[in-house]
Amino acid sequence: MALLAVARFARLRYNKARMLKRRFGFFFSCSERSHIYMAESMTGYGRADCIFDSRRYLIEIKSINNRYCDVQVRMPRALLSLEPQIRDLVTSCLLRGKIDVFITIEDQGVGNTHVFANLPLAGAYSQALSEIAASTGRMDTAGADFIARLPDVMITQPVEWTPEIVRDSLMSALELAITEISEMRQAEGRKLLKDILMKTAGLASMREQLVLRAPLVPLEYRIRLQARMDELLADTSGIVFDEGRREAEVAIFADKCAIDEELVRLESHFAQLKNTLAAQGSIGKKLDFILQEVNREINTIGSKANDITTTNLVLDMKTDLEKIREQIQNLA
Repeated sequence: MALLAVARFARLRYNKARMLKRRFGFFFSCSERSHIYMAESMTGYGRADCIFDSRRYLIEIKSINNRYCDVQVRMPRALLSLEPQIRDLVTSCLLRGKIDVFITIEDQGVGNTHVFANLPLAGAYSQALSEIAASTGRMDTAGADFIARLPDVMITQPVEWTPEIVRDSLMSALELAITEISEMRQAEGRKLLKDILMKTAGLASMREQLVLRAPLVPLEYRIRLQARMDELLADTSGIVFDEGRREAEVAIFADKCAIDEELVRLESHFAQLKNTLAAQGSIGKKLDFILQEVNREINTIGSKANDITTTNLVLDMKTDLEKIREQIQNLA
């Protein structure tokens, strides 16, 4: 009867915790909803090489992990006035990471380059050639074509364009590069999510083992206590001890090692973790916070554990939790 009473006590504590969670809306099973996972990795590369109106737009974007959205734009000085618009477009699509944007524009159209002759320099070359001819007694046969080929005589300069002229084409090319890097980040994000969900399922499975194990811990403690008492009293069988005192000791132990509330909170955290993984937008920071709460509950269970099986499960859970934390650091 005493064993049944202790088991019933542990089960009542667990059911009470579940009821409180339902009452305040924090508890639900991970399998109760269907999810479409959309998280992105922070690592990716995108490139666009386009020609609009005889101008070639080459845009490259690369991103790596970062706590915030840090965008660095490298482009011709003539386009500096467009940098705020470029930053706004990048940050609206790539929510997190250290993002480098490289922009190059080349004008390839006929008539888009001016050619100038450096006449003072050409005259200086001609004078020098005449002096060389006079001093050496040779004929000065240098023609205009020969002088034109001398260094810096002919100067080419591309036709300048204003930011207003290239803005629409530049933004179109930028959107193509962003689309490519987004697809890469999403593909990487799907791989990360698959691994995170698999490890989360493993944590949930170990939690279920703890649920089954928790009521047995005080029962086994009672058996060990009884065996120890029988050993100590083997030679003093005439001594009468208080049976109620032993049951009180078992009840106190059961209360100290009760982990039912922690198990319920863990189930709630796992559900929140799954919901967050299916959410839109930047989720990395929120996931990190949820993992901190999961780690806190696991540590509490470990500190209460007075059972080798529970301790081993806690160690395995902490190992998998650390692996999940490493993966989440890569999510935007």
